[in-house]
Amino acid sequence: MTVAAADRSVIKDRLLSLDFFRGLTMFLLIGESTRLYEHLVDPSLKGTILYAIGTQLDHHPWNGLRFWDLVQPFFMFIVGVALALSVAKREAQGDSRARITRHAVRRAILLLLIGWALYCIGPGRITFRFQNVLAQLSLTYLIAYFMMKRPAREQIALSFGLILLSEVLYRAFWVQGFNQPFVPDHNFGAWVDMKISGELSTGHWVSFNAVPTTAHTIWGVLAGRWLMSGRPAGKKIRVLVLTGLAGVAAGFALNPVTPVIKRICTSSFVIAGGGFCLLMLALCYGAIDVKRWRKGIIFFHIVGLNSLFIYIFSETGATAWLAHLAVPFTMALFGWSGPLGAEIATSLAAWALLWSMCLWLYRRRILIKI
Repeated sequence: MTVAAADRSVIKDRLLSLDFFRGLTMFLLIGESTRLYEHLVDPSLKGTILYAIGTQLDHHPWNGLRFWDLVQPFFMFIVGVALALSVAKREAQGDSRARITRHAVRRAILLLLIGWALYCIGPGRITFRFQNVLAQLSLTYLIAYFMMKRPAREQIALSFGLILLSEVLYRAFWVQGFNQPFVPDHNFGAWVDMKISGELSTGHWVSFNAVPTTAHTIWGVLAGRWLMSGRPAGKKIRVLVLTGLAGVAAGFALNPVTPVIKRICTSSFVIAGGGFCLLMLALCYGAIDVKRWRKGIIFFHIVGLNSLFIYIFSETGATAWLAHLAVPFTMALFGWSGPLGAEIATSLAAWALLWSMCLWLYRRRILIKI
Protein backbone atom coordinates (compact mmCIF):
# COMPACT_ATOMS: atom_id res chain seq x y z
CA MET A 1 0.00 0.00 0.00
CA THR A 2 1.32 3.42 -0.91
CA VAL A 3 0.55 6.81 0.57
CA ALA A 4 -1.22 7.67 -2.66
CA ALA A 5 -3.63 4.79 -2.04
CA ALA A 6 -4.19 5.71 1.58
CA ASP A 7 -7.23 7.40 3.06
CA ARG A 8 -6.03 11.03 3.06
CA SER A 9 -8.38 12.00 5.88
CA VAL A 10 -6.73 9.50 8.21
CA ILE A 11 -3.28 10.89 7.41
CA LYS A 12 -4.33 14.54 7.57
CA ASP A 13 -6.38 14.35 10.77
CA ARG A 14 -5.57 12.66 14.05
CA LEU A 15 -6.89 9.14 14.50
CA LEU A 16 -8.82 9.88 17.68
CA SER A 17 -9.25 6.21 18.51
CA LEU A 18 -5.47 5.82 18.62
CA ASP A 19 -5.16 8.90 20.85
CA PHE A 20 -7.70 7.37 23.23
CA PHE A 21 -6.07 3.92 23.14
CA ARG A 22 -2.63 5.39 23.86
CA GLY A 23 -3.93 7.72 26.57
CA LEU A 24 -5.87 4.97 28.35
CA THR A 25 -2.88 2.63 28.26
CA MET A 26 -0.52 5.27 29.63
CA PHE A 27 -3.04 6.36 32.28
CA LEU A 28 -3.16 2.78 33.53
CA LEU A 29 0.64 2.50 33.43
CA ILE A 30 1.20 5.57 35.58
CA GLY A 31 -1.54 4.40 37.92
CA GLU A 32 0.71 1.52 38.92
CA SER A 33 3.27 3.97 40.32
CA THR A 34 0.69 5.27 42.83
CA ARG A 35 0.58 1.82 44.49
CA LEU A 36 -3.21 1.84 44.16
CA TYR A 37 -3.23 -1.59 42.55
CA GLU A 38 -1.25 -3.01 45.48
CA HIS A 39 -3.81 -1.63 47.93
CA LEU A 40 -6.68 -3.22 46.01
CA VAL A 41 -5.31 -6.72 46.68
CA ASP A 42 -5.02 -6.19 50.41
CA PRO A 43 -6.17 -9.40 52.18
CA SER A 44 -8.93 -7.47 53.95
CA LEU A 45 -10.59 -6.86 50.57
CA LYS A 46 -10.57 -10.49 49.48
CA GLY A 47 -13.91 -11.54 48.05
CA THR A 48 -14.87 -8.02 46.99
CA ILE A 49 -15.10 -6.47 43.53
CA LEU A 50 -12.16 -4.23 44.41
CA TYR A 51 -9.97 -7.28 45.07
CA ALA A 52 -11.03 -8.82 41.75
CA ILE A 53 -10.13 -5.61 39.93
CA GLY A 54 -6.81 -5.40 41.77
CA THR A 55 -5.98 -8.98 40.76
CA GLN A 56 -6.50 -8.09 37.09
CA LEU A 57 -4.24 -5.07 37.57
CA ASP A 58 -1.30 -7.28 38.52
CA HIS A 59 0.75 -9.58 36.32
CA HIS A 60 -0.01 -13.28 36.41
CA PRO A 61 2.61 -15.05 38.55
CA TRP A 62 3.62 -17.28 35.64
CA ASN A 63 1.42 -19.41 33.37
CA GLY A 64 -1.79 -17.54 32.62
CA LEU A 65 -3.10 -14.21 31.44
CA ARG A 66 -4.55 -11.22 33.25
CA PHE A 67 -5.56 -7.84 31.92
CA TRP A 68 -2.36 -6.21 33.21
CA ASP A 69 -0.28 -8.58 31.09
CA LEU A 70 -1.73 -6.88 28.01
CA VAL A 71 -0.74 -3.31 28.86
CA GLN A 72 2.82 -3.50 27.52
CA PRO A 73 1.74 -5.31 24.31
CA PHE A 74 -0.90 -2.60 23.88
CA PHE A 75 1.73 0.12 24.09
CA MET A 76 4.15 -1.60 21.72
CA PHE A 77 1.32 -2.21 19.26
CA ILE A 78 0.16 1.42 19.56
CA VAL A 79 3.68 2.60 18.70
CA GLY A 80 3.48 0.54 15.51
CA VAL A 81 0.14 2.06 14.51
CA ALA A 82 1.42 5.56 15.27
CA LEU A 83 4.61 4.86 13.30
CA ALA A 84 2.64 4.00 10.18
CA LEU A 85 0.54 7.16 10.44
CA SER A 86 3.49 9.40 11.32
CA VAL A 87 5.68 8.25 8.43
CA ALA A 88 2.79 8.60 5.98
CA LYS A 89 2.11 12.13 7.22
CA ARG A 90 5.76 13.17 6.99
CA GLU A 91 6.05 11.75 3.48
CA ALA A 92 2.91 13.64 2.48
CA GLN A 93 4.55 16.81 3.79
CA GLY A 94 7.60 16.19 1.61
CA ASP A 95 10.12 14.85 4.14
CA SER A 96 12.79 12.66 2.57
CA ARG A 97 13.25 9.02 3.48
CA ALA A 98 16.77 9.77 4.70
CA ARG A 99 15.54 12.44 7.09
CA ILE A 100 12.80 10.21 8.47
CA THR A 101 15.28 7.37 8.89
CA ARG A 102 17.73 9.56 10.82
CA HIS A 103 14.93 10.54 13.16
CA ALA A 104 13.86 6.92 13.63
CA VAL A 105 17.40 5.80 14.47
CA ARG A 106 17.95 8.70 16.85
CA ARG A 107 14.65 7.96 18.59
CA ALA A 108 15.52 4.28 18.98
CA ILE A 109 18.90 5.14 20.53
CA LEU A 110 17.32 7.60 22.96
CA LEU A 111 14.62 5.10 23.95
CA LEU A 112 17.33 2.55 24.72
CA LEU A 113 19.40 5.01 26.76
CA ILE A 114 16.42 6.31 28.74
CA GLY A 115 15.09 2.81 29.37
CA TRP A 116 18.50 1.68 30.60
CA ALA A 117 18.99 4.80 32.75
CA LEU A 118 15.69 4.21 34.55
CA TYR A 119 17.04 0.88 35.82
CA CYS A 120 20.09 2.61 37.29
CA ILE A 121 18.15 5.19 39.32
CA GLY A 122 16.49 2.77 41.76
CA PRO A 123 19.58 0.89 42.98
CA GLY A 124 21.79 3.99 42.65
CA ARG A 125 24.39 2.21 40.55
CA ILE A 126 25.11 1.31 36.95
CA THR A 127 23.30 -1.85 35.94
CA PHE A 128 22.64 -3.27 32.52
CA ARG A 129 18.99 -4.20 32.40
CA PHE A 130 16.70 -3.69 29.42
CA GLN A 131 13.32 -5.06 30.44
CA ASN A 132 11.09 -1.98 30.61
CA VAL A 133 8.86 -0.79 27.81
CA LEU A 134 11.23 1.95 26.57
CA ALA A 135 14.26 -0.31 26.30
CA GLN A 136 12.22 -3.00 24.57
CA LEU A 137 10.69 -0.49 22.18
CA SER A 138 14.10 0.68 21.04
CA LEU A 139 14.52 -2.62 19.20
CA THR A 140 10.93 -3.33 18.16
CA TYR A 141 10.46 0.21 16.84
CA LEU A 142 13.60 0.13 14.71
CA ILE A 143 12.87 -3.27 13.17
CA ALA A 144 9.28 -2.29 12.46
CA TYR A 145 10.44 0.95 10.84
CA PHE A 146 12.92 -0.68 8.47
CA MET A 147 10.37 -3.36 7.52
CA MET A 148 7.35 -1.11 7.03
CA LYS A 149 7.98 -0.50 3.31
CA ARG A 150 8.23 -4.20 2.61
CA PRO A 151 5.16 -6.14 1.40
CA ALA A 152 2.75 -7.12 4.18
CA ARG A 153 3.48 -10.82 3.67
CA GLU A 154 7.19 -10.22 4.34
CA GLN A 155 6.42 -8.26 7.51
CA ILE A 156 4.12 -11.02 8.71
CA ALA A 157 6.73 -13.64 7.85
CA LEU A 158 9.41 -11.79 9.83
CA SER A 159 7.12 -11.32 12.84
CA PHE A 160 6.35 -15.03 13.03
CA GLY A 161 9.98 -15.84 12.24
CA LEU A 162 11.08 -13.93 15.35
CA ILE A 163 8.43 -15.72 17.41
CA LEU A 164 9.63 -19.08 16.04
CA LEU A 165 13.28 -18.14 16.68
CA SER A 166 12.46 -17.43 20.30
CA GLU A 167 10.57 -20.72 20.62
CA VAL A 168 13.48 -22.71 19.20
CA LEU A 169 16.11 -20.95 21.33
CA TYR A 170 14.16 -21.59 24.52
CA ARG A 171 13.47 -25.24 23.70
CA ALA A 172 16.86 -26.16 22.23
CA PHE A 173 19.18 -24.24 24.58
CA TRP A 174 21.67 -26.65 26.09
CA VAL A 175 23.52 -24.77 28.87
CA GLN A 176 23.03 -26.57 32.16
CA GLY A 177 20.86 -24.61 34.56
CA PHE A 178 19.26 -22.63 31.75
CA ASN A 179 17.88 -25.46 29.62
CA GLN A 180 14.39 -25.56 31.13
CA PRO A 181 12.42 -23.39 28.70
CA PHE A 182 9.39 -22.62 30.84
CA VAL A 183 10.87 -22.59 34.34
CA PRO A 184 11.48 -19.20 36.00
CA ASP A 185 15.15 -18.10 35.93
CA HIS A 186 16.27 -21.38 34.33
CA ASN A 187 15.64 -20.58 30.69
CA PHE A 188 17.42 -19.05 27.71
CA GLY A 189 16.18 -15.53 28.49
CA ALA A 190 17.61 -15.72 32.02
CA TRP A 191 20.96 -16.88 30.59
CA VAL A 192 21.04 -13.86 28.25
CA ASP A 193 20.46 -11.50 31.19
CA MET A 194 23.20 -13.17 33.22
CA LYS A 195 25.57 -12.56 30.33
CA ILE A 196 24.46 -8.94 29.92
CA SER A 197 24.17 -7.78 33.52
CA GLY A 198 25.23 -10.63 35.77
CA GLU A 199 21.89 -10.53 37.60
CA LEU A 200 18.31 -11.66 37.16
CA SER A 201 15.09 -9.75 37.54
CA THR A 202 13.23 -10.46 40.77
CA GLY A 203 10.06 -10.81 38.73
CA HIS A 204 11.57 -13.30 36.23
CA TRP A 205 11.47 -10.73 33.40
CA VAL A 206 14.00 -11.08 30.59
CA SER A 207 15.51 -8.59 28.14
CA PHE A 208 15.16 -11.07 25.27
CA ASN A 209 11.42 -10.36 25.34
CA ALA A 210 12.13 -7.55 22.87
CA VAL A 211 12.76 -10.12 20.12
CA PRO A 212 9.43 -12.02 20.06
CA THR A 213 7.38 -8.92 20.98
CA THR A 214 8.74 -7.12 17.93
CA ALA A 215 5.76 -8.87 16.36
CA HIS A 216 3.41 -6.56 18.28
CA THR A 217 5.00 -3.43 16.82
CA ILE A 218 5.10 -4.89 13.31
CA TRP A 219 1.44 -5.88 13.60
CA GLY A 220 0.71 -2.36 14.80
CA VAL A 221 2.30 -0.95 11.63
CA LEU A 222 0.22 -3.29 9.48
CA ALA A 223 -2.95 -2.34 11.37
CA GLY A 224 -2.13 1.34 10.95
CA ARG A 225 -1.66 0.95 7.22
CA TRP A 226 -4.89 -1.04 7.05
CA LEU A 227 -6.77 1.83 8.71
CA MET A 228 -5.18 4.25 6.22
CA SER A 229 -6.47 2.22 3.28
CA GLY A 230 -9.47 3.42 1.32
CA ARG A 231 -11.58 0.41 2.24
CA PRO A 232 -14.97 0.85 3.93
CA ALA A 233 -14.86 1.33 7.70
CA GLY A 234 -17.04 -1.70 8.23
CA LYS A 235 -14.59 -3.94 6.38
CA LYS A 236 -11.64 -2.48 8.31
CA ILE A 237 -13.33 -3.31 11.62
CA ARG A 238 -14.41 -6.75 10.46
CA VAL A 239 -10.89 -7.75 9.43
CA LEU A 240 -9.39 -6.43 12.68
CA VAL A 241 -11.97 -8.30 14.76
CA LEU A 242 -11.67 -11.60 12.88
CA THR A 243 -7.88 -11.48 12.89
CA GLY A 244 -7.89 -10.55 16.57
CA LEU A 245 -10.22 -13.40 17.51
CA ALA A 246 -8.08 -15.82 15.51
CA GLY A 247 -4.97 -14.62 17.37
CA VAL A 248 -6.58 -14.99 20.81
CA ALA A 249 -7.92 -18.45 19.96
CA ALA A 250 -4.60 -19.63 18.49
CA GLY A 251 -2.60 -18.31 21.44
CA PHE A 252 -4.71 -20.08 24.03
CA ALA A 253 -4.90 -23.22 21.89
CA LEU A 254 -1.10 -23.38 22.04
CA ASN A 255 -1.08 -23.20 25.85
CA PRO A 256 -0.88 -27.00 26.40
CA VAL A 257 2.21 -27.09 24.16
CA THR A 258 3.80 -23.72 24.93
CA PRO A 259 2.47 -22.12 28.13
CA VAL A 260 1.07 -18.59 27.95
CA ILE A 261 3.73 -16.73 29.97
CA LYS A 262 4.01 -12.96 29.79
CA ARG A 263 7.21 -12.72 31.84
CA ILE A 264 9.25 -14.45 29.12
CA CYS A 265 6.87 -13.63 26.26
CA THR A 266 6.32 -17.15 24.98
CA SER A 267 5.00 -17.61 21.46
CA SER A 268 1.51 -18.43 22.75
CA PHE A 269 1.47 -15.22 24.79
CA VAL A 270 2.70 -13.04 21.91
CA ILE A 271 0.06 -14.42 19.55
CA ALA A 272 -2.78 -14.14 22.07
CA GLY A 273 -1.59 -10.69 23.13
CA GLY A 274 -1.48 -9.55 19.52
CA GLY A 275 -5.04 -10.75 19.08
CA PHE A 276 -6.20 -8.67 22.04
CA CYS A 277 -4.35 -5.64 20.60
CA LEU A 278 -6.25 -5.95 17.32
CA LEU A 279 -9.57 -6.36 19.13
CA MET A 280 -8.93 -3.31 21.29
CA LEU A 281 -8.01 -1.21 18.26
CA ALA A 282 -11.14 -2.38 16.44
CA LEU A 283 -13.28 -1.47 19.45
CA CYS A 284 -11.74 2.00 19.78
CA TYR A 285 -11.82 2.71 16.05
CA GLY A 286 -15.42 1.56 15.67
CA ALA A 287 -16.70 3.47 18.68
CA ILE A 288 -14.71 6.71 18.35
CA ASP A 289 -13.83 7.23 14.68
CA VAL A 290 -16.82 5.49 13.08
CA LYS A 291 -19.68 5.84 15.57
CA ARG A 292 -18.18 9.12 16.86
CA TRP A 293 -18.72 8.35 20.56
CA ARG A 294 -16.21 10.96 21.71
CA LYS A 295 -17.55 12.21 25.01
CA GLY A 296 -14.86 12.09 27.66
CA ILE A 297 -11.99 10.86 25.45
CA ILE A 298 -10.12 14.12 26.05
CA PHE A 299 -9.44 12.91 29.61
CA PHE A 300 -7.18 10.14 28.31
CA HIS A 301 -5.99 12.04 25.24
CA ILE A 302 -4.34 14.59 27.54
CA VAL A 303 -2.18 11.83 29.04
CA GLY A 304 -1.37 10.23 25.71
CA LEU A 305 -0.02 13.46 24.24
CA ASN A 306 2.78 13.53 26.82
CA SER A 307 3.10 9.80 27.37
CA LEU A 308 6.92 9.79 27.32
CA PHE A 309 7.25 12.54 29.90
CA ILE A 310 4.69 11.18 32.36
CA TYR A 311 6.05 7.62 32.05
CA ILE A 312 9.61 8.76 32.82
CA PHE A 313 8.36 10.97 35.66
CA SER A 314 6.47 8.11 37.29
CA GLU A 315 9.24 5.54 36.72
CA THR A 316 11.83 7.69 38.51
CA GLY A 317 9.90 7.36 41.77
CA ALA A 318 8.55 10.90 41.61
CA THR A 319 4.99 9.69 42.22
CA ALA A 320 5.98 8.96 45.82
CA TRP A 321 6.78 12.65 46.19
CA LEU A 322 3.29 13.58 44.95
CA ALA A 323 1.77 11.08 47.36
CA HIS A 324 3.77 12.63 50.19
CA LEU A 325 2.28 16.02 49.31
CA ALA A 326 -1.22 14.58 49.43
CA VAL A 327 -0.91 12.61 52.69
CA PRO A 328 -1.79 15.41 55.15
CA PHE A 329 -5.00 16.13 53.28
CA THR A 330 -6.09 12.58 52.52
CA MET A 331 -5.44 11.57 56.13
CA ALA A 332 -7.52 14.50 57.37
CA LEU A 333 -10.40 13.72 55.02
CA PHE A 334 -10.31 9.92 54.94
CA GLY A 335 -8.53 8.90 58.13
CA TRP A 336 -11.90 7.78 59.52
CA SER A 337 -11.93 4.95 56.95
CA GLY A 338 -8.84 3.32 58.46
CA PRO A 339 -5.26 2.96 57.20
CA LEU A 340 -6.23 1.12 54.00
CA GLY A 341 -8.93 3.61 53.07
CA ALA A 342 -6.56 6.53 53.61
CA GLU A 343 -3.84 4.83 51.55
CA ILE A 344 -6.26 4.26 48.68
CA ALA A 345 -7.33 7.92 48.86
CA THR A 346 -3.66 8.98 48.81
CA SER A 347 -2.98 6.85 45.74
CA LEU A 348 -5.99 8.31 43.95
CA ALA A 349 -4.82 11.82 44.85
CA ALA A 350 -1.33 11.10 43.46
CA TRP A 351 -2.91 9.71 40.29
CA ALA A 352 -4.99 12.88 39.96
CA LEU A 353 -1.87 15.00 40.37
CA LEU A 354 -0.09 13.04 37.63
CA TRP A 355 -3.03 13.68 35.32
CA SER A 356 -3.07 17.36 36.32
CA MET A 357 0.55 17.68 35.24
CA CYS A 358 -0.43 16.39 31.81
CA LEU A 359 -3.33 18.83 31.76
CA TRP A 360 -0.99 21.72 32.56
CA LEU A 361 1.27 20.77 29.66
CA TYR A 362 -1.72 20.28 27.36
CA ARG A 363 -3.15 23.72 28.07
CA ARG A 364 0.19 25.30 27.29
CA ARG A 365 0.62 23.22 24.14
CA ILE A 366 3.83 21.70 25.49
CA LEU A 367 4.55 18.30 23.93
CA ILE A 368 7.68 16.50 25.09
CA LYS A 369 8.87 14.14 22.38
CA ILE A 370 12.07 12.59 21.10
